[in-house]
Amino acid sequence: MANDLFFSRDTKLVVKCDSTFFEIPVLDGFSFSQATNASEVTLNEMESAAGVSRRGRKMFNDSMAPAEWSFSTYVRPFVSNPALTTLGWDGLSAATHAVEEVLWSALVGTGAITEGVQDQEDSSDTNSAWSDNLTYNSTSVPWDANTQPRLTVDFLGSNKSTVKELELYFIMGSGAYNAGTHQVYKLAKAVVNSATVDFDIDGIATINWSGFASSITDEGSQPTVTIKEGLSATNNFIRNRLTTLVVGATAAENIVTAYTLTLTGGSVSFENNITYLTPDTIGEVNQPIGHVTGTRTIGGNFTCYLSNSAAGSSDLFEDLVTSTTTTTNDFDLTFHIGGTPASTTAGPHLSINLPACHLEIPSHSIDDVISIETTFSALPTSITSADEATIQYKGMTVA
Repeated sequence: MANDLFFSRDTKLVVKCDSTFFEIPVLDGFSFSQATNASEVTLNEMESAAGVSRRGRKMFNDSMAPAEWSFSTYVRPFVSNPALTTLGWDGLSAATHAVEEVLWSALVGTGAITEGVQDQEDSSDTNSAWSDNLTYNSTSVPWDANTQPRLTVDFLGSNKSTVKELELYFIMGSGAYNAGTHQVYKLAKAVVNSATVDFDIDGIATINWSGFASSITDEGSQPTVTIKEGLSATNNFIRNRLTTLVVGATAAENIVTAYTLTLTGGSVSFENNITYLTPDTIGEVNQPIGHVTGTRTIGGNFTCYLSNSAAGSSDLFEDLVTSTTTTTNDFDLTFHIGGTPASTTAGPHLSINLPACHLEIPSHSIDDVISIETTFSALPTSITSADEATIQYKGMTVA
């Protein structure tokens, strides 16, 4: 019967961080699964005197592999409404947030959240705040003199052996929750391993998230959401077609100090390269016990048409090809997804600054209009630093 089935379009995601529950809309194509690690014992012997050659086998479950999950979200910044009494971010003053904000916090470190107070009854109202890596401020940055309030995500505190563990709840079923008609799966000790920001020319800016968890369990009830501000807004989506790229370079050899490139697409990825640890005790099915981080990897690619304008894409290609004595080049890349944030009235946007990028020689794509694709790796100022990237959101008052 149709009532016995679940449709992916009816699924909701709730993320628990510390004691706060966030609802985050996800796009079609989400997934989560957990497999087992099994070993096989086989017999392989010659024929006996009786003409028998045993060829059997036996299987054993050794351990549960870490659960894997992935989903995509839109990039959705907004300015909070401190007049709300429930389900909002802030109770004292307006600040810029993002619907997917908690996922960035889990990607870049172990920061804890202090949830704001919104009772609107006395002077005890407060704003929400993170203990590390995410800040709400109006301070201008080198690539933007506009001091309008922003949400800033940095990696300065990300040199950690572990990252923040979350709980993910996938709630399946349409309409109001009912234990008899809905299914809830909980992913415990979930960690964010990677985030990829995609800005295809004809789409809406999205982030593809993926990671691991220790287990997937069937829960008997859904959690109570405490923050879900900005979900119903229609003015906090970012149009990729407005994206711009600012490219600066050090004066090394014949590389110019700035290039003018008009993008046709691209992506930026952030990787923690996490490994889950699982015991190997014989005689039992071992469970994943925890995770450790690997090398932090930030990089991506961008595409643009081949142009022979001054300091254009053809000059970039030529300068990289002829720069034969520079083993590591140094480019300052700033992606303004949604447009350059020069105006206080401009729409929502996401800026990603990568101050020290090593660019590979672009590859040509021979289509009706010839284009080039450039791959880059964001590097820290020193091998022990964690300053490869700074991310800033600018939002609008929700409508």
